[in-house]
Amino acid sequence: MDIIARLAEELGVRAQQVKATVDLLDEGATVPFIARYRKEATDGLDDGQLRTLETRLGYLRELEERRGTVLDSIREQGKLTPELEAALHAADTKTLLEDLYLPYKPKRRSKAQIAREAGLEPLALDILANPDLDPEAEAAKFLNPEHGVEDAAAALEGARQILMERFAENAALTGELREKVWGEAVLVASVAEGKEDAGAKFRDYFDYRESLTQLPSHRILALLRGRNENVLNLTLKVAEDEEAGHQAAEGAISRAFGIADRGRPADRWLLDTVRHAWKIKLLTRIDTDLRQRLKEAAEEEAIRVFAKNLKDLLLAAPAGPRVTLGLDPGLRTGVKVAVVDKTGKLLETTTIYPHVPKNQWDEAIATLAALVAKHRVSLIAIGNGTASRETDQLAADLIKRHNLVAVTKIMVSEAGASVYSASELGAQEFPKLDVSLRGAVSIARRLQDPLAELVKIEPKAIGVGQYQHDVNQTHLARSLDAVVEDCVNAVGVDVNTASASLLRYVSGLSPTLSRNIVEFRNQNGPFKCRTDLKKVTRLGEKTFEQAAGFLRIMGGDDPLDASAVHPEAYPVVERLIERTGKGIGELIGNVEFLRSVNAENYTDQRFGLPTVTDILKELEKPGRDPRPEFKTARFMDGVDKLEDLKPGLTLEGVVTNVTNFGAFVDIGVHQDGLVHISHLADKFVKDPAEVVKTGAVVKVRVLEVDVARKRISLTMKSEAKPEAGAAGKPNPRPAPTAGKGGDKPRHKPRPEEPKLQGAMADALARALKRGN
Repeated sequence: MDIIARLAEELGVRAQQVKATVDLLDEGATVPFIARYRKEATDGLDDGQLRTLETRLGYLRELEERRGTVLDSIREQGKLTPELEAALHAADTKTLLEDLYLPYKPKRRSKAQIAREAGLEPLALDILANPDLDPEAEAAKFLNPEHGVEDAAAALEGARQILMERFAENAALTGELREKVWGEAVLVASVAEGKEDAGAKFRDYFDYRESLTQLPSHRILALLRGRNENVLNLTLKVAEDEEAGHQAAEGAISRAFGIADRGRPADRWLLDTVRHAWKIKLLTRIDTDLRQRLKEAAEEEAIRVFAKNLKDLLLAAPAGPRVTLGLDPGLRTGVKVAVVDKTGKLLETTTIYPHVPKNQWDEAIATLAALVAKHRVSLIAIGNGTASRETDQLAADLIKRHNLVAVTKIMVSEAGASVYSASELGAQEFPKLDVSLRGAVSIARRLQDPLAELVKIEPKAIGVGQYQHDVNQTHLARSLDAVVEDCVNAVGVDVNTASASLLRYVSGLSPTLSRNIVEFRNQNGPFKCRTDLKKVTRLGEKTFEQAAGFLRIMGGDDPLDASAVHPEAYPVVERLIERTGKGIGELIGNVEFLRSVNAENYTDQRFGLPTVTDILKELEKPGRDPRPEFKTARFMDGVDKLEDLKPGLTLEGVVTNVTNFGAFVDIGVHQDGLVHISHLADKFVKDPAEVVKTGAVVKVRVLEVDVARKRISLTMKSEAKPEAGAAGKPNPRPAPTAGKGGDKPRHKPRPEEPKLQGAMADALARALKRGN
């Protein structure tokens, strides 16, 4: 119940809502199922709240398990006092719990332990309790040659080790100092000796310092990568004025143990012991703790940004069931071509060589024209990698020469296509197809339905994150899998056409069950009704309850099976039919009538107002797709490379990635441009995700182009008249320059915020482009 109460407080909801959710999760219910079909139980907690609750529940349960282990360990030692037990029960974080446990935690034989074995603990405690004692004289009473205590100096050194450990293991003091340093510390980076040239991509950080509390996640991860590659040295300074910071910390230790310089014989010795305890014990531990906290905070934010971008990409508008020709561009190796039908079934493949070195332009157009005519192609999907603009020109020439007014060409992100091509899944789907041609199939299919195709690729390979290979891979995978699960269930899945890869993300379905569904479908034909799912091997009642509402059967025996109405709620619709005298065909899509129905008249003990309201909305447009309407960006003709860009040029583009410092936009020149956060809108923007999202079509204006460094600065602000300077001339405001490493790190001194610079930004831009 302590966990329930804490979760309720953190989420700002009632304990009963939390209790009901925890019970459902423990019974095996998924977040999508609870969010959609158990609103009465949770009183309407949304999927975001439920995901947070699920994550925090796991953390708090791990905390409780660790608390039990700590209590048992201290109890076995015979050292568990009522006060200590109360403190352990009150510890609300793993860090505080470990601080309290530290004095009792089994450890290697330390210098302090050796000193205790030599009988020096009474000496240490006597001097601490009574500084009027003369340390030298007292130490002479504790000589013990058998334990290596030959003289007073050795005795005092042993006593000092005991006190240093005592100071460092005080949980309240450690917590106070940790938070003080966190608020005042500065991270300093410098280039490692001899690494100036090899580590040029990190040159923005060769002479850099920033307060811990001001460091954004992308900079932290860049700094840590530089350290891991042995290019950067990172030092944590306790404050801007480091000496003052050390003195403040030592003062806190002294106050905690009543130590002060009052001219007594032991005062100086005790103060020296405090200094040693701080610099050797406490500072070392706090430095490690804060570096870890910094890393974890940066990883958490990076994962959050990645998850948000992934969600936007997965929920991008589908082009729909249209015959599509996929082109995977290439130069020397040729352009790979694949045609898929309305359902994504592969019809034909080939390879053409329109570009250098073969330059078979006319032959390539003839081949494509024949394929378009033969299969009645209506969409051409072009991968946005190497030779994409040249291939886009090829498609444009094809359409123009053959007057293909009904054919639309669209540039598609090919991030992860090569991963799918070489994957085990790709080999299972197309065992006889060359690996290089599988990518063209993936490009065509992801235009038809991005969600259905992208679920076949490991989420982190899709390439919409920041430093995704540097973060905790377990946490990243868990977060991204949750995003995919939420997206798949939000859209719903046609059980008669979905791949096993897509089905595995449906609430309640495992990879094995997903394969079983596909095998059953292949052997017995399409499912006619949802209840037929129970005939699938190992798909029991509990799984059916979790999955059925998210699985659609189009054109089946019961029209409701094509909707998001759960089979368990069909009785509500039957009551509606009975009382209104309207058949199901008359109800579905009858918006005016359905909105006139009083939902409260159809509630009962099992199905409350939230469920009945959802049912009525679903009947208005059953199986409605929550994704936006499909539209594409039109790249400007004649603008194919960086050299074609000029400041002031207005272009249309597609957002490829959103970070904390801005958004990257593909404008069709093989290099994404950056719209810095300060240029996303005419108003102040705190979070770029509030303004743009991955996959969105936007209009941008070129601010600056650095051809040598392949960097483009863009703006989405309205074009405004320049302000007059002192001499009546325009006084334009400098704009940040593109670079996926983020905004320029801050240096001391910094008279003004300089433009973005650094090869590291360029490297990250290329990495993100390729799904690194």
